[in-house]
Amino acid sequence: MRVLLTGAAGHIGGYALDALCAAGHEVVATDRVPVDDPRPVRVHTGDLRDAALVAEAMDGADAVVHLGAVPHPNVPDAAELFATNCLTAYRVLDQAGRAGVRRVAAASSLSALGLAWAPVPLSPRYVPVDEEHPVLVQDPYGLSKIALEEAARALHRRYGTDIVCMRFPFVGADDRLARHLAAVAADPGGRNPAELWGWLDTKDAAEALCRALTADVSGCHVVNVAATDTSSPLPTAQLLAHHHPGVPVFTELPGHAGLFDVSACAALLGFTPRRTWRTA
Repeated sequence: MRVLLTGAAGHIGGYALDALCAAGHEVVATDRVPVDDPRPVRVHTGDLRDAALVAEAMDGADAVVHLGAVPHPNVPDAAELFATNCLTAYRVLDQAGRAGVRRVAAASSLSALGLAWAPVPLSPRYVPVDEEHPVLVQDPYGLSKIALEEAARALHRRYGTDIVCMRFPFVGADDRLARHLAAVAADPGGRNPAELWGWLDTKDAAEALCRALTADVSGCHVVNVAATDTSSPLPTAQLLAHHHPGVPVFTELPGHAGLFDVSACAALLGFTPRRTWRTA
């Protein structure tokens, strides 16, 4: 297929480009900064808020991997972040529908739950957290991801585009992952309880995105995609007892079991993240 990859110069974008090319797809790449890679058949450098750029980049695409977004709320203007992420998501998904693209894989975030960037500490209503968990979001980044998911549902209804929105946690590999794991080990508190010690190897993120393009699915779906273990060296039961006491536990969580339910991803895409830093 010819696949439009937005955010191709970003961290996940680089691994997604590797995976798409390895699978034999032609890639059209876009980013706000130049994509320094010879493999894409076309590169469009510019802002996804630009309707003409999006239309030009979408020309001839069979599928889309949408990663382009402001990736966190640590910016001077929260309203600008929200507006940017919402507009770029709508531009890409709407143009995909207008162009007759049949499949889109889009990066949402587990921040959509509202735990990770909450102004005051929150606990989940239950664990493991599945896609039906109540939305508690108060921050502009998580809210922008809820908007992406709702835009996906609306544009599926309008155009019939099959869309898979993937809720990712912290995503990292190599040095980026090593730094994150070291920080979690040094301080399992801090922001980590809000993120439920979720993480994902970037290679698994890229593989999941590729699976979403070819899996036998229809409709619009939101799925958790997270490693099946936590990022902490402490047992999961100990983490919960100390940081989230009293939260209902709906299934056994032995050892370092992760706190996000990824069974929907397995059922929908036939994919479960398989990499764990504990055996790396």
